Amino acid sequence: MATGSRYQLEEEQIHDILSNERRKRTLELLKNETEAIDLRTLSDWIAEAESGESPPPKRVRQSVYNSLHQTHLPKLDRHGIIEYDRDRKTVSLQSKARRVDLYMEVLTPYGITWSTYYRTLTVVSLSAIIADQMDALLLPGDYPVLIASVFLFIVALSTAYQLWSNNWIQIRGLLGD
Repeated sequence: MATGSRYQLEEEQIHDILSNERRKRTLELLKNETEAIDLRTLSDWIAEAESGESPPPKRVRQSVYNSLHQTHLPKLDRHGIIEYDRDRKTVSLQSKARRVDLYMEVLTPYGITWSTYYRTLTVVSLSAIIADQMDALLLPGDYPVLIASVFLFIVALSTAYQLWSNNWIQIRGLLGD
């Protein structure tokens, strides 16, 4: 398998990578990190998510640590999605993670997808404008431009937040690592 910068991940490979919950959690956790993190920290985070306990039981931490070290991180490293330094036991995202991220469900901090959030915001916005035009809102006068402007401002703030929260994609893309 080629691992050079020209090597592109195929859709089938991405689905295989994302078929494992520990690999998905690894990518989700790493996308919020700007620097490499150590394997112990990563395995503790994943063990906590899996067990629902803080701190997670030692047997769960050890199981996660071993499976990440022996199986999951080497696989992600072979595909160029992460860089796994086996000697230092550190992990960091690579630029190919952007390709995989497109296939992951992107959630807001409230557990809904961003697409659902924006769709709902659009429906509420349109409903408010129609209600205003039908004089169903208790606003004196005709304010469709004001209502549209308020919702566009909310969309702009939401988009800025979403881009900021996913800044690793933008920064790594600009740096071209």
